[in-house]
Amino acid sequence: MTATNLEQAKRDAVNARGRLETTVADLQQRLRPGSLAGEAWDGVKGKSADLADGALKAVKKRPAAVSLALGAFALFLARAPIKRAVTRLVSGDGDGTEDEAEELNAKAAKRADARTKEGVS
Repeated sequence: MTATNLEQAKRDAVNARGRLETTVADLQQRLRPGSLAGEAWDGVKGKSADLADGALKAVKKRPAAVSLALGAFALFLARAPIKRAVTRLVSGDGDGTEDEAEELNAKAAKRADARTKEGVS
């Protein structure tokens, strides 16, 4: 191996080491938690915008179907209050608000008595 070849090999090694250090620095920057969180947030924003656009197009295309689906979902969420109202209506209790208030007050009084007996204020 000649001196020229040796010098060229040393220059190539120095250049390769410089490229490696630059690559490592870039990787460290990209793998920082703040950078990862920022990239994830950008992805979520883009995806949510796409989903919202798709939902808007679906509502414009079929407003009746969407209204029906939302109504069914609202009824599903309100099933317990609806069941109570129908039960009261069928049993003839009327609105039952006074009985419920008395029952809640009695339960609260029992809890307060139990706490004072335990020594908890």
